[in-house]
Amino acid sequence: EVLQNHVLEAQVFHTEFGTGVAILTGALRFSLATNIDDLKLRRLPEVPGLQKPPPCWTVLSQDRVTMVLLALGQELFLLDSTSCSVVGLSSCVPDPSPLPQEKFCEFNTGIRSPPKQMVWCTRPRSRQRAVVLAWERQLMCWRMLPGHGSGFRGAAPHPCCIPIPAEASQEIFRIASMAPGALLLEAQKEYEKESQKADEYLREIREQQLLPEAVGQCIEAAGYEHEPDTQKSLLRAASFGKCFLDKFPPEGFVRMCQDLRVLNAIRDYQIGIPLTFTQYKQLTIEVLLDRLVLRRLYPLAIRICEFLRLPEIQGVSRILAHWACYKVQQKDKSDEEVAQAINQKLGDTAGISYSDIATRAYDCGRAELAIKLLEYEPRSGEQVPLLLKMKRSKLALGKAIESGDTDLVYTVVLHLKNELNRGTFFMTLQNQPVALSLYRQ
Repeated sequence: EVLQNHVLEAQVFHTEFGTGVAILTGALRFSLATNIDDLKLRRLPEVPGLQKPPPCWTVLSQDRVTMVLLALGQELFLLDSTSCSVVGLSSCVPDPSPLPQEKFCEFNTGIRSPPKQMVWCTRPRSRQRAVVLAWERQLMCWRMLPGHGSGFRGAAPHPCCIPIPAEASQEIFRIASMAPGALLLEAQKEYEKESQKADEYLREIREQQLLPEAVGQCIEAAGYEHEPDTQKSLLRAASFGKCFLDKFPPEGFVRMCQDLRVLNAIRDYQIGIPLTFTQYKQLTIEVLLDRLVLRRLYPLAIRICEFLRLPEIQGVSRILAHWACYKVQQKDKSDEEVAQAINQKLGDTAGISYSDIATRAYDCGRAELAIKLLEYEPRSGEQVPLLLKMKRSKLALGKAIESGDTDLVYTVVLHLKNELNRGTFFMTLQNQPVALSLYRQ
């Protein structure tokens, strides 16, 4: 059904069983799997009257049961594995007692059309709560305070977003700011103009012994800026300030320059991954590389690995292995061409397993390509299991004998004994004196 009707919407959720995924198909049916490591999609009952995707839906997990809660018109529906029922708010949650039983507050938006999106926001380690609504070119935030309400409205270009500048950025770019980072930025700009004001700003920072803080603020703020020109301006200011410090550790500055190079590369419109600095740090470079690989952006992923000097096994080798596994799926080229192209690109790169690539080729129905790829595998112990799986037992026996590993030869011989009739088995061994000798022993 999913293949035929495609996926309209999807949500990832977490339960005690692991990470799950719920999808809404083009047939307007919900399916979910509670654990993506053991992906078993379970289709939920049909929602009566559902003729288009619901305006909002979410996944709930309670007492080892996973359900989908959705809104349709004036009603809420709850889907479990056996039924679809109309429910009240109190029956949707494990413990309804904390829910307010009366209206908390009310605010008239003054906008007739329904919002495109509504999100409940919370601030980490804080009791602050807010509801944010987005229209085509309109944002509205309704902040929830006990017994009070305060809202603000502002026009924004499509798509809408609410940028939250970092504290360092706010300190530096606030109007008439006297923060150390702001003064250092001004000092650097005046220095470029060859103005004596640079010395005045710098002296003011140094007299208060705030130069290390100023440099740190400029480095931190650069990470949260999306415009390369602003990033460069802040980093130039930090570099300027470092010249007047005896023992300022350079690692933070160097690391920020590297991170920004990576972020600016993936933010390019041709790549289209506009991560923030915080998202990038939380994802880790390994996850980012995985995303690039899944998008088949192999050259960029390799350049990032080389730029960051990641170990080959974590970086370039892993990416090249993904590329090779994708290459074997291309049906427009001959087995010989594909095998040569892969070997030319991979060579003897550390951490590359030609047997894994050959296994992918075999799974794609290209047995001859798999055999050609196995010729590049230097470890016979890795060649033999796949050859046995491919029913190329005689070739597997030859590879095992070449390896000089008696245990490997015994493995193949026992496999042949079980696979062939008695006469054929001994005829095969007669052509391989080493194998025959070991079998006699």
